[in-house]
Amino acid sequence: MDVPNPALEPAVPASSFSARLWSRATSAPAYVATAGDLRTFSLAGLELPIRASIAIAIVTFAVLIDFSRAFLPPDVASLGRAPEAMRFVAVERFVLFGLIPLAAVFLLRDRPSRYGLTLGEWRWGIGLMLAGCVVMTPIVLAFAQLPDTRAYYGPSLAPIPDLLVTHALDLGAAEFAYRGLLMLSLVRVIGPLGVLVATLPFVFAHIGKPPLELFSTLGGGMAYGWLAWRTGSVVWGTIAHVYILTLVTLASG
Repeated sequence: MDVPNPALEPAVPASSFSARLWSRATSAPAYVATAGDLRTFSLAGLELPIRASIAIAIVTFAVLIDFSRAFLPPDVASLGRAPEAMRFVAVERFVLFGLIPLAAVFLLRDRPSRYGLTLGEWRWGIGLMLAGCVVMTPIVLAFAQLPDTRAYYGPSLAPIPDLLVTHALDLGAAEFAYRGLLMLSLVRVIGPLGVLVATLPFVFAHIGKPPLELFSTLGGGMAYGWLAWRTGSVVWGTIAHVYILTLVTLASG
């Protein structure tokens, strides 16, 4: 009986290995639409998917309420971007972008895990999240030195534990609303185009921030959306987002 000799086995071409690695890195879970995802209602002749339409409405009104500061008390608004004001805003966003969308999922008799509240493909999630943070660190540090950035983020400087709590409340809810409820609802009815469509309200929510950040948000939003689409989870994008915002705040201050 012949015993295979590893030394005589043909080497796997580097290009073949790279192709397989790329294929695995970019292969997302199957987002199969259920009967509930495809159920529609008629609006003046428009046949609209119920779940996706509700997701669009919730996120749209959340963005409008947040932008208008309709429920922000005057004494909090007068603090500008001071840490105390940012904590209040974070709690408000936790309700608007987190609790209300989560309540909608339950009212629609669906599971939160179908909207990214799960670890998903956690091995790839951890790896891709760490790689993204490594790549973004020098970019964020350079961005933090710009005068517009320092003027915007500097006043929010606080001890690291305080920043982490504020940013986790704020961005955890935002990632669930944009990349969980909205994006995954859309992906199940219109396919991967839902990743791009769900990025648009995320971009508009950055109006008023430093111009360079505003104009880069489409790319950044697509990156967060791709990560959620690839892993089936909003957890890894949330961690990366909290890291980046905390880093830019510390470096600006």
